[in-house]
Parts: sequence; structure tokens; C-alpha cells
Amino acid sequence: MTDLRKPPDVRRVLTVVAVGGAAGAAARYGASLLWPDAPGTFPWTTFGVNAVGCALMGVLMVLITPARTTPVHPLVRPFLATGVLGGFTTFSTYAVDSERLLDGGRVRTGLMYLALTPLTALAAVWAATVLTRRAVARRREAGGR
Repeated sequence: MTDLRKPPDVRRVLTVVAVGGAAGAAARYGASLLWPDAPGTFPWTTFGVNAVGCALMGVLMVLITPARTTPVHPLVRPFLATGVLGGFTTFSTYAVDSERLLDGGRVRTGLMYLALTPLTALAAVWAATVLTRRAVARRREAGGR
């Protein structure tokens, strides 16, 4: 049985981060195959992936916060947050998409994308955190865990 108070071995953490990162990156790539954006257009898929990933991060952080009454396995956070969601969201593609738009003469679209992505990401984390906290509080008040 795992002692949930003891920090996990570094090799185990690296392993779960790598596995989670591969899964998240594969999911992001899959999204780009399912919903490809035409060259020179607003990169909706990357924008959406980053917004969804940030919202999921907000939900996750509320659900695995140390204030929980039941402890969470110490590898959950590195696997899901750093691994899966870190691999799913993408700052590098955001930067490349922005550069392509700006270099391709789509300055207005490029600047809009540059500004909207971090604003939307922050709003998604905030909104998901607030809504998840409210849902958890309602569940506790109703007698759930």
C-alpha cells in the first residue's frame, strides 16, 4: 500500500509525467487532425485546445487540492496536470501560429490571436475553478463527500 503522505520517487514521477505528456500531446495532435484550420485563418483548434486545457486545469486543481478530506495519490497531479494537460495545451503552437499569421500579412488576426489566447486561458482557469468550487460546496452541503 502506498503511503499518501510520502513524496513519490523521482523516477516514478518522471515516468507518469512522460506517459501523461504523451497522452496529452497525442490528444492535441488528434484535435488538429479532426478540426484542421485552413492556412492563414484564425487557429481555432489550438485556441480551443488551450482554453479547454486551462479549464480542465482549474477543475483538477480544485478536485485535488490539499483541503480534500480524502488524500489523493501523489502521482495524480504530476500525471494529469504536468503530463496530460501540459502535453495537451501548447504555447509553442500558439507562438508558431501567431508568427505564421503575422508573417503572412494577417496582422489583425495575428494580434487578435496573440491577445485573446492568454486572456481566454486565464478566464477559463478562473471560471472553471469558481464553478468547480461551487459544485463541490453544494455536494458537501447535500451530504456528499
